[in-house]
Parts: sequence; C-alpha cells; structure tokens
Amino acid sequence: MAEQQQRWLVLNQYLQQLEVEAVSLKNGNGDSAPDGDEILKLALEVLVNGDFQDRWEVAKIFPKLETGAMGQSPIAPLVAILADEAAEAELRWFAARILGECPHPAGITALVALLKTTDDEDLAEIAATALTNLGAAAVQVLIPLLAVAETRLLAVQALVGINSPEIVTPLLSVAQDSQVAVRMAVISALSNFHESAVIPVLRQALRDFAAPVRKEAAIALGMRPELLVQWDVVADLQPLIFDLNGEVCEAAAIALGRLRTDAAATALFQALKSAPLPLQITIIRALGWMETPPALAYLGEILGELSAVCQVEAIAVLGRVSNPAMKPLAVQILIDFFPNINVQDSQIKCALALAWGQLGNEAAIPLLVEMLADVDSGVKLHAIAALKHFPSASQYLEG
Repeated sequence: MAEQQQRWLVLNQYLQQLEVEAVSLKNGNGDSAPDGDEILKLALEVLVNGDFQDRWEVAKIFPKLETGAMGQSPIAPLVAILADEAAEAELRWFAARILGECPHPAGITALVALLKTTDDEDLAEIAATALTNLGAAAVQVLIPLLAVAETRLLAVQALVGINSPEIVTPLLSVAQDSQVAVRMAVISALSNFHESAVIPVLRQALRDFAAPVRKEAAIALGMRPELLVQWDVVADLQPLIFDLNGEVCEAAAIALGRLRTDAAATALFQALKSAPLPLQITIIRALGWMETPPALAYLGEILGELSAVCQVEAIAVLGRVSNPAMKPLAVQILIDFFPNINVQDSQIKCALALAWGQLGNEAAIPLLVEMLADVDSGVKLHAIAALKHFPSASQYLEG
C-alpha cells in the first residue's frame, strides 16, 4: 500500500508538470521525467485501482495524452474499459467521462455503443453527456440512434445539448415521435433555431395531445417574438389560455406577456375576466411585465372587479413598473382606484402605500398623508415608509 501511494504521489507530480507543459523538466531526484507511455501506464493504474477522488484527479491527465504526441494515445485502453461489462460501474463511468473530452472517432463509437447496450441509467446518462460535450463531431454518429426506440430519447438529449445547426434536420425527423419526452425535448431545442422548417413544427406542437408538449411549445413561442412578423403567434397561443391543463394555461399567459403586443394584451385581458384564481394571478403578472399603455390600462379597467387577493397582486404589479414613461400611468391608475376600496381593507391600503412609494411619483403624496390618520397601525407604518421616498413630504413626518 505504501509503495502504491508513493507511485501515485510521483504520478501527481508528473501531472503538475504537464499542467505547465513541463514534462521534460527534471524531477526532484535529478532524473528525467518519464515519457508519455510511462505517464499513461501510471495514470491507468490509478484509474483502475484508485478511489473516487484519485480517479477524479487522474482523469484530468488523459485529454492531454489523447493526441499521442508524448507516446501512446489513451483512447484504446479507455474504450476497452468502457466495453468491459464485468468492470466496476464507477470505473466505466469515468472512462465514458474522459472519452467525452477526447474528440476521437473510436471514443465516439464506443460511447454510442454503450448507449445502445447498457441498462445502467448512470452509464447511459454519462455517455449521452459525453457525446454532447463532443459537439458537432458526434452528430453523424448519433443520427442512427434516432431510428431505434430504445435509444431515441438519449440520442435526442445528446443532440439537444450540442446546440448546433447540424442537429435541426435530425430533430425534425423525430418531431412527431410517439414518445412524449422525445417530442418535448425536440420542441425545446428547435425553438432556438430560425430555419423556416421549424415554424410549422412549433405551431403543430401547440395542438399536441400531450399537455407537456403543448406547454413546451407555448414556452418556446414566448421566447421568439421575432416570429410575429411571419405569422400570428397571438392567435395560436390564445386558445391555450383556456386549455384543460392548468400548466399549459399559465405557460400560454406568460408567453403572451413576453410578446408585449397590443393584441397579446387584449387576449390576456379577455381571459382574465373568466379565468380561475391561480391563472388570474399569472395573467395579472403577465400584463404587468408588458409595461405598455394598453396592458396597464387593462389592469386599471378591471381592478375594481377583481377579488381582494387579485387586487393586492395587481397593485403590487403596478408598483413594480420600472419604465419611467409608464410610472405616471401606473400611479394614476392606483389613485383612481383608491376611492373604490373598502375602508376596512387594511391589506389593500398597505399594498397601495407600498406601490406608491416604489413608483416615487409625488401625485400620490396627498393620499399617503391621508393614510397617516388611518385607524390601522400597519397602514400608518406603510404610509410613513412610502412618504420617506419623497423629500418634499418631510413636513408630514416631523414629530
């Protein structure tokens, strides 16, 4: 054991020399540093016999030896480890991980073979991750895996991670796959590309029978406002606000908010009137995120008709308006709403005081001063905190 630890200590010293590209330097005993073949031999010994930490550290050396410039390439022995079903699972895991850092055809082929044959989820996952790390070089090797149901999802996940234009055509070929997880991954990935063939696939996914796919499509379209010049995204997203699945409804509402068009604001406003409470909260937030005159005006128009919970949320959303050009409108909406509140509703008044303080518009000062006389101590404290945002209101805070 002591001898083995000493050998690993020596190897670690060699690794440090390689980090500074000084393999040819003399070691502490004045002897020449070993050549690449000797380093590979020692590295494989540590990889095979070491514990997890030893393996983690020694794994760093293999990519530096991959070219074979200093001796034998490590690809062949690593492929042999990966293919050995009798080998320890952790050892094979490390071999796969290392091969993912070495763009070598034999390594790619071995990783693909592992994906095809292994029943070990951890090994399959690290193989897919390794192929992803290899980038475009792995695309052509992954394509045949799309034809096999058992490997299709892992192949798609690996392609998605590559995120290169070369993956678009292969992914389009499985966009209508029977596996929901495959369709979800494909839609999520295709949303990042601008090829014209992607648009029909995204539109069709909005009508997919599986709710998770519809949700993924809505999310994807919310991130693509530039598509508005090609087709009516709002018209396609609007029906999903009334989807039978609540998560799809919320995703559609958020997506419409991100589009920030007047048509999207109108669609959200129309849905807000009849939506259930959780969805109402999402729609209110989506309208607030838009920070456009129509969106804020719609909030003001319906504010008095909302439940107390939704009113508090809408007030908070208006208080967070950050566009300086929109702040006066948000303040005025809340001022106009103030006479309609229930005088007993302290929560609403506290929310209003907080919002006015955040917006920093002096038009709200008279109403904040009025709140100083409120019977509820919480309302008073919120009014005081809000007035501190206005230097001109210091007279009302004296004493």
